[in-house]
Amino acid sequence: MPTHLAAAGAGFLIGTQFILAIGAQNAFVLRQGLRREHVFAICLTCALSDALLIALGVSSFEIMAERFPGVAPAFVIAGSAFLIWYGIKHFRDALRGGATLSPAEGTAGGLRAALITCLALTWLNPHVYLDTVILLGALSTRFPGAEAAFGIGAACASALFFFALGYGARLLTPVFAKPRSWQILDLVIALTMWGLAAKLLLGGAQVAEGL
Repeated sequence: MPTHLAAAGAGFLIGTQFILAIGAQNAFVLRQGLRREHVFAICLTCALSDALLIALGVSSFEIMAERFPGVAPAFVIAGSAFLIWYGIKHFRDALRGGATLSPAEGTAGGLRAALITCLALTWLNPHVYLDTVILLGALSTRFPGAEAAFGIGAACASALFFFALGYGARLLTPVFAKPRSWQILDLVIALTMWGLAAKLLLGGAQVAEGL
């Protein structure tokens, strides 16, 4: 039906706009892609996580906001703490530097540890809930009767982006063959994490109170 096609197309375009911003999740996928470590598993985990969150948003965001007003502040605190710690970790890596960060060398990190980090960066980030559950959920109401199609479009945009980022990162391998490039990337990731944490601590509580 044209309505469902229009809803899916709108979901895809809006979902793309939301996910293009550099964030904790995207930075992690980029780094895994550059290191060629568990790229498929990480991209799939991110895509499935986003799909679940989008489905939650388009189906029940109004009910959650009314029944669980204290959930948002809790995620702000937990998410900010994790982002600060993760930023410190990458800041230390940036200060150390070293050739061991070459994507073509070294032993790949464990899959379990990578998945745990990926899930934490996804599910402990309050911005993910604000974007996928609250905002996309609200926008889906513009297509009454076709909310599911809107959600499918947004989920497809998310999956396409993560796999393109993870595998497309290999095109940058010559640049990141130099330890200095990895130091810069780690510094950018650290600053990104701290910026997100600061934004959450300064404005996240106010957003949660307004829901």
